[in-house]
Amino acid sequence: MGSAAVMKPSIRCAAMARPGRALLAAALLALPGMGSPAWAEAPVALAPHRAVYDLTLAAVTGGDTISASGTMTYAVSDACSAWSTQQQLKLQTVSRSGAVTEMVSDYATLEAKDGHNLVFQTVQTANGHPASRVMGEATMTPTGGEIRYTQPRAHTVSLPAGVLFPMAHTRAIISAGEQGQASLAPSLFDGTGDDGAQDTYIMILGWNRPPSASPFPALARLPSGRVHVAFYTASSHDMRPDYEIGMRYFANGVSDDLDMDFGDFRMHGTLHSFTPAPEGHRC
Repeated sequence: MGSAAVMKPSIRCAAMARPGRALLAAALLALPGMGSPAWAEAPVALAPHRAVYDLTLAAVTGGDTISASGTMTYAVSDACSAWSTQQQLKLQTVSRSGAVTEMVSDYATLEAKDGHNLVFQTVQTANGHPASRVMGEATMTPTGGEIRYTQPRAHTVSLPAGVLFPMAHTRAIISAGEQGQASLAPSLFDGTGDDGAQDTYIMILGWNRPPSASPFPALARLPSGRVHVAFYTASSHDMRPDYEIGMRYFANGVSDDLDMDFGDFRMHGTLHSFTPAPEGHRC
């Protein structure tokens, strides 16, 4: 996911609990005035871009799914005082009985660069029929915040102090990697579910100087590192993650070489195309 948010697929089904809470996976720095941790101190320049990923089945580890394939498209734009992101995930699965399911998830956010506001929408369909819709707006202050959902039903959920939105979450990971940190555990709200924030635990498996092995010149000249992210339900005491993803992050927030674990099957994501945003943008 290139990006700005940690790539989480945004499809919710039994095997895909989190981007169902999502991939699309998009991020950024700790919020001002919240007692910024060490991993949030270094500046990180995220890159507006469009990325397309091919998704292929890597392994079946149990359950009903025997085949899966798909694509994911992710785009992030610099809207001056905010980041605008769009992600579409298309996934086709085949069950042991031969039933084919086409899942499509469209995810969009507008995230203030100061980390104080997030407008979000996640729409999912299954075989062309509506499956779920999550919409609303979240705000953060130094002492906490709240989410005001309008879909699937109007309700409000509180956020504790220190919760990061997607772009800020990605930037925190990259900052930690550049400073030689091995792990971090920020809370995240990304708008892919209607139950509030979730806990994340990130392992950074080394941060390497350029050149990086990549067919895309704009990425090959950047530092990069392998990252593993686990997502947990904040209110649960279950030590098993809802969803896990591994990827290589480049210093500009773009990701490639994805490893997505959905529980009963795993998928590998390959960066098929990468298009940086044209230069010359003025705010």
